[in-house]
This record gives sequence, structure tokens and C-alpha cells, in this order.
Amino acid sequence: MLDRMTRSKDPVGPGLAALAGLLADETRAAFLLALLDGRAWTAGELARHAGVAASTESEHLGKLVAGGLLTEERRGRHRYVRLADARVAQLVEDLAAHVGPRPAERPRTLRESGTGSAMARGRTCYDHLAGRLGIALTDALTGRGLLRQDTGFALTDAGVRWFGGAGISLERTGRRPLARACLDWTERRPHLAGTAGAALCRHALDAGWCVRIGSDRAVRVTPVGERAFADLLGIEATALH
Repeated sequence: MLDRMTRSKDPVGPGLAALAGLLADETRAAFLLALLDGRAWTAGELARHAGVAASTESEHLGKLVAGGLLTEERRGRHRYVRLADARVAQLVEDLAAHVGPRPAERPRTLRESGTGSAMARGRTCYDHLAGRLGIALTDALTGRGLLRQDTGFALTDAGVRWFGGAGISLERTGRRPLARACLDWTERRPHLAGTAGAALCRHALDAGWCVRIGSDRAVRVTPVGERAFADLLGIEATALH
């Protein structure tokens, strides 16, 4: 009887338990959330971000790399790490959206309060735009018939042409969907991800429509971006901040 029960176990179970174990640590969770900015961080930068010692940081990073959530690259004396791929980013962001912000927790410092406000206004979610900025862009694309949300996220033919007309390349690689919904953990609504979301974010940063703020994921729209989003999507500046 016991042998039959052992054989009938779902083979995915051990892997799922191991993954859950990797995420069940506040320091490792802090590392993964920081790396949602899509960039490579040094081990020292992550240690300072999470407020842990170098020895502690090394142990945690080793586990995340071994578990396939991070990839690493050594350049001279520095060890750089980044999220392994877009699937890992989606997993982390989806879990963060499921948890959501904790209203009972108040910022401990003025800087912490400012960082939280900036992240809510606009940020990168791995390689696409999120926060109120991401929602404003998604709503504008939908309102103009460029993006459909009624049967899942999908660019319309007009949407594909819009990206081309705006000079934003939609070059597809691998099996990544052209458009995908990503639940925004601050707005509690989906914003645009996938190839189109990544292309829009990349173009916005390269063209100077948006700029990063400090070392966090927060971004802000520039005056150039305000004009571009108004011309291309009819978005008022007040909706972008």
C-alpha cells in the first residue's frame, strides 16, 4: 500500500517544493524584486540593497543560481547576476501582485516614502512599463483599438501598424507572445507585457521619453515623452505622473 502511494506521487511535487523553498526567504525575495529592473547587478549592490553581509549574500545568490532563477557572469573581481529569463520575471511579478502592498505598513523614512510613490507612478517590470504609467499606456492602446483585452491581450492589425509607424520594432524571438497581460501589483489591473510591452519600454528609454530614477526600478516621463505620448496616443500629461 505504501509503495503504491509512493509511486503515485506527482513527479512535479519535489521541484515545486524546491522552488517554493527558494522563494521562502526575505533576503532572496528582496534580490529577485530588485532584479525585476531587468539589469545585471553586482553581488555587492544586492547585498547593500537588502542590508545583508557579503557572506550572507553569497550564500543566497548561490542558491538562486543553482535553482535556475538567476544567471551569473564574472567580470574581473565582480560577480554580476540577473534574472534567468522573462519567465522568472513573470513568476516574481505575479507572486508580488498576489501578495499586493500591505496598507498597514508605513514607510519608515522620507526616502522610503518617496521611493514607494515613484514606483507606484511608473517603473519597469523586468522589461516593460508598469505602475500608473504602464496602465495609462495600456488603457490608451485599448481605447484606440490597438490592443484587445476582451479575449486576452492581443494587438490588433491596427496596433501592429501603430508600432511600426511609431518606429518601434516588434521583432519576435523564441516563443514569447506578442502581447501578454501582466497583473500590476500596485494598480491591481493588467498592463501590457510580452514582445510589444518590452519593445515599447525599450524605445521609451532609448528615445528619452522616460528616464530611470536612481538605482531602483522607478522611471519618470520626460517632457519629450509627454509630447510623444500625447501625439501618438492622446494621453494627457497628468495621467503620466
